[in-house]
Amino acid sequence: MFRGFLADGFAARSGDLAPVERFEVAASVPVSLDDDVERAADHLRPWIALYVGGMGAKGANFHRNAVDLLGYSDAADEIQDLYLAGRKEEAARAVPTALVEDVALVGPAEKIAAELPRWEASAVTTMLLQADADAVRTVVGAAAATGLLTR
Repeated sequence: MFRGFLADGFAARSGDLAPVERFEVAASVPVSLDDDVERAADHLRPWIALYVGGMGAKGANFHRNAVDLLGYSDAADEIQDLYLAGRKEEAARAVPTALVEDVALVGPAEKIAAELPRWEASAVTTMLLQADADAVRTVVGAAAATGLLTR
């Protein structure tokens, strides 16, 4: 979907602008490294609950809208209702693991390495890793091992 939006925007440009190939799409990608996927996801659930349920207003939340586009409208309704009712821990528990996995890299190093090609297939050209130094080294090592750093 975003590739289509970008293509439409590039087609509408005029003037002497940088080539499309030099356009970067940067995404902040949280990383939670743990041998247990659920435990890794648990570290990020409160953050996702805040963005989905507590940012903006009930009818005007960019982050919530992005989660809707990913197919999590029902979960987002519950998260937002709980968060706005002040039940933040319950809101965090309502964040599905699949949602965490769609917006972050979570779990053991092998799983994260296996998921990197999915990110490369997206419109994202630059990943801004939100992680501690060990997790960053793990992701960079996995990207190097799969050849993603040379592309």
